[in-house]
Amino acid sequence: MPETTRSTRRLLAPVLAAAALLLSACGGGSEASTAQLSAQVVDPPFDVSSTPLTDTEGEPFSLTGDTDARLTLVFFGYTRCPDICPAVLTNLASAMTRLDEADREQVEVVFVTSDPARDDAETVRSYLDRIDPDFIGLTGDIDDIEEVGESIAIGVTDGTRLPSGGYDPNTHSTQVVAIDGGDDAPLYWGQETSSAQFAADIHALLERG
Repeated sequence: MPETTRSTRRLLAPVLAAAALLLSACGGGSEASTAQLSAQVVDPPFDVSSTPLTDTEGEPFSLTGDTDARLTLVFFGYTRCPDICPAVLTNLASAMTRLDEADREQVEVVFVTSDPARDDAETVRSYLDRIDPDFIGLTGDIDDIEEVGESIAIGVTDGTRLPSGGYDPNTHSTQVVAIDGGDDAPLYWGQETSSAQFAADIHALLERG
């Protein structure tokens, strides 16, 4: 499941100025700190869609209006993904265990399914509970999921039934996107990012408060 983006999406550019914006939103920082980040930086930051999806309690949840943490990490995937999705989510869960309590309380991780036809709220909640019960799970209408994904350069393709009767798994971008306290998304990490790299970056972004 390769990382993909549609040709109409904005390019992701590693520009340090955008990371400085995130550090500022988190409470301050320096360009020397941003130079050590494993994350890639987007300039200008993505303007996150406010379209609400649905959380695992059946309530509307917007990546702008309902993310209360100073730093929110968002990953799109699906529960039947055999490899990359569980690997990325496990690395994120492991990264959370590397943080001290003060840092952990300032971070939210949100998983958005790209397969809402099969990933209902109960399925998503059960899946995340096996990885990290604190992770937020979202599902919803595929058109809304695509709209939200597109706003942060996540390509989502709805899976379709093949003539053979098999199911063509959804393809989607595999980056983890950071949303700051100002509801912008100025950073992303690739699927190869380790738990140690996630933890180091999260701490660097939060340490100056």
